[in-house]
Amino acid sequence: MQRHNTVVLGASGLVAQRMQQRLVNHPWFILSAVVGSERTAGQPLSSIPWNLSEPRPNLPQMTVLDGLEKNLIERLVELNVTVAFSCLPSDVADPLELHLSKAGIAVFSNASAFRRCDGVPLVIPDVNANHMSQFGTGGHMLACATNCTLIPFAVPVAALAATFGVEGLQMNSEQALSGGGYELLLDDRAQEGHHSSEILGEAHKTSAELLHVLGVAQNSARESEDENEIHRAHGAFEGCSSHVVAADLDVDVTCKRVTRSDGHQVFVTARLQRPAEIEEVQSCLEEHAFPERLQACPSAPLRSLQVVERIDPLHHLWADGERFSQAPNPSTDLKAGMAVVLGSLEMIDAQTVRFSAYSHNTVRGAAGGTMLLAEQAYIEERLPKQQ
Repeated sequence: MQRHNTVVLGASGLVAQRMQQRLVNHPWFILSAVVGSERTAGQPLSSIPWNLSEPRPNLPQMTVLDGLEKNLIERLVELNVTVAFSCLPSDVADPLELHLSKAGIAVFSNASAFRRCDGVPLVIPDVNANHMSQFGTGGHMLACATNCTLIPFAVPVAALAATFGVEGLQMNSEQALSGGGYELLLDDRAQEGHHSSEILGEAHKTSAELLHVLGVAQNSARESEDENEIHRAHGAFEGCSSHVVAADLDVDVTCKRVTRSDGHQVFVTARLQRPAEIEEVQSCLEEHAFPERLQACPSAPLRSLQVVERIDPLHHLWADGERFSQAPNPSTDLKAGMAVVLGSLEMIDAQTVRFSAYSHNTVRGAAGGTMLLAEQAYIEERLPKQQ
């Protein structure tokens, strides 16, 4: 199949630059345009400060387009762009993402503007890949990746739910500085521990998105500003495997920021619906996998969950499902940092499991996870035709 021309919405942010990094050598997608704010628009892409720790890859020569330009969509159509990766703040993503999707450009968003909206799949491919069937319904070619904190939480919970059922969850998170953007990551005082541990709204957002991807019916307090466009979801997604999750699933989430550059770690206690032995639980987690058709995706890790005795946040950051690279090149190794690492697994009693899980927040939790949705759409032939 032909490679697709793509645009990255975002020029200088950590997630936007992760996406640019991943597109340099991607076999299915080509970086054809970058859209920025008024601060970066009109500048050569090569002049934008590079905020990632890895060296700047050999990005194509181009000028950053203005996200506020009236003729932006026409310019992207002229460039034959068929796929957009949105790495924008939510207030900017709405309505730009809708306008792009209406123009026939498939949008894969890391922003939260349209998460949990009717007609917009919110997908973690090794949790709820079937939700992508909504992509393109109602005239909106738009799919969303989840909150980065949800990845190490939802993937092992989905594995447990599929085998044993789950009726209660408690999770505490320790989230890296990069989750707050490059300004926080590059702040010397923050690197020394002088930062707030509070992350406003994070616990509620993580809980709500977990219930959504697991297919648990819920009443959302958030409504779309324009009810004629997209509505917030108010129930379980049809066809999801909600039968393995209690209808009144109790979820208790606490989130905090810690002094670490990258990597979100969660500490989970899960109450199962039926008794299990520790060997059964470990086997269930080790065997959890992406749907077979998606294992060919360039960004799909070799294993969904990589089980270790105990998590080392530095050593285990760049997990690919089998190995832990200590000097990765994310421009050429699209699987590095895409696996969820799980450790400290124990049974508290016959129906209570405790574990810790960890993933790279700007890779699997953001740019890589969003790209994985586009790869799924590519394999399933859901993308617009490339002219």
